[in-house]
Amino acid sequence: MTTSRETDQLNHEAIHKLLLEADALPLADRLTLLKGLIPSVARQMSPVEFQAFAIELRLKGERFYDATLHPGRGRADRHVIGERDLEGR
Repeated sequence: MTTSRETDQLNHEAIHKLLLEADALPLADRLTLLKGLIPSVARQMSPVEFQAFAIELRLKGERFYDATLHPGRGRADRHVIGERDLEGR
């Protein structure tokens, strides 16, 4: 996990523990967990904010797949998809 001013107040140790526990679950259970979190997350966001969050999740996945296709190469050596790519700008 990365840290920034926006995440300084988070309990990274507790989040890391939850991630390890979730990672031990079968894929179907992890997907159900993700889907189960959506209502409480969406409830605290506007529709526009939630859409931006969904795009952020997609970017995370796209960047993961790009990195796995290019092992040992840093971001500077490969195209890293961004918001403009997804929006067609």
